[in-house]
Amino acid sequence: MTSRRGVVPLLAVLLAAGCTSAEPQKAPVAVVTRTTVSEVVEAPATVGARATATLTAPASGTVARLYVQDGDTVKKGQILARISSPQARQQLSAARKADRQAARPVSFGGAPVGVRLPRLRLPSSLDAHVARSFAQARKAARSIGDRTARARLLAAVDAADKVQRARRRALDEVLDGLTRSLDQTLSQVSGQVSAGMSGLSASMASLRAASRSQTRAAVHAAERAVDALVVRAPFGGVVTLGGASSAAGGAGLGALVSQLPAGLASQAGAAAAVPAGRSGGTIATGVPVAAGDPIVTVTDVSVLTLSADVDETDVLLVRRGTPAEVEFDAVTGATYTGSVTGVGVTPKEGATGGVSYPVRLRLGRGAYDDGGAAPAPKPGMSAVVRLAVRRSENATAVPASAIVTSGRETIVWAVRGGRAERRVVRLGAQGDAVVEILSGVSPGERVVVRGADAVRPGQSLS
Repeated sequence: MTSRRGVVPLLAVLLAAGCTSAEPQKAPVAVVTRTTVSEVVEAPATVGARATATLTAPASGTVARLYVQDGDTVKKGQILARISSPQARQQLSAARKADRQAARPVSFGGAPVGVRLPRLRLPSSLDAHVARSFAQARKAARSIGDRTARARLLAAVDAADKVQRARRRALDEVLDGLTRSLDQTLSQVSGQVSAGMSGLSASMASLRAASRSQTRAAVHAAERAVDALVVRAPFGGVVTLGGASSAAGGAGLGALVSQLPAGLASQAGAAAAVPAGRSGGTIATGVPVAAGDPIVTVTDVSVLTLSADVDETDVLLVRRGTPAEVEFDAVTGATYTGSVTGVGVTPKEGATGGVSYPVRLRLGRGAYDDGGAAPAPKPGMSAVVRLAVRRSENATAVPASAIVTSGRETIVWAVRGGRAERRVVRLGAQGDAVVEILSGVSPGERVVVRGADAVRPGQSLS
């Protein structure tokens, strides 16, 4: 939870409560003046780094080699560790084999594109037989002695031959038409078969392309896994072997367990123990690791930030660019500078029921009281930030002890003609020792600064 400095000090309230009305006329007073008033909001904060990345094992294997140790400073792209993983290389080999199979074309055989039938014709032997029959008929007619009968019979044979020739031509035309019809029908059927085969080929090609895209994606994923066996720094920073929060998490869990009742503490401690066979976060050459196990954490400390929790009663006063002073428990006697870079909107409920909001600050340099440079803090350290949320120059101001809250009103007791006069005031910036008055009193007037809550209207103060 945060606290705002500048509210009526408890000591002043106690002093006021201890006053009696035996000598009200001797109540201490002060003159309303003009001065600079600064309002400060205090909040707890934690140091954060510019960036933190925990690099994990891409596949099961063993740590083949470590190139760094805790606390080493590394550059972007620098090799930190190598993981030996036969499983990852086997998966890459299997993925490449499946990709080669998916790339092979599919053949449907030599299906014919078109079919043509031979032309339909009558047997040539039939024509020869008919010709011989007419020749024999003519020969027989010429052997007749009667000239008139012979002439009539030859004329009848010629007429029959003419009719037969006409019918032969007609039959040839019928056969030609039938041949053309069959050819057209076969052409249509052949076209449909070709279209069907073309559609089937297109469908199979689409399926093959989809399968190939999957196998290629599997190959790329397997290649990335093998490439990731060489662990490199994603950016420059300081190295921590294993997970960045493994030790801190264990310490925090132990602290919580220690606060539980004896029976529950033993059960929770057993449940939180490191499973048998695990290294408990230790990373060294030859240590087996599973996919996803943290190998190295890189923390960029080139820029340090602060994450503060500001109470809901004060957060609306905080703006981007608000200056701050920062103090660390770990650096006694030193003060650091800071400035607000962002104000969050996601509330966090506190232990007492109120809520606070995250405020991020950029941490500047620090100095000791004697002017010497203070060391840079480490990520995770706790701090107290004092945000200068309001500052009023040449403000009408009274001592903070002169302010009295009465219901929803804020008042001061002014001295007018030697007697107490109740004045409702409107406050501005609320400093540590003095408070800005926006309306209700004017510079040069006198106000009661101690025992103000016991003063009554018209009371003699001379």
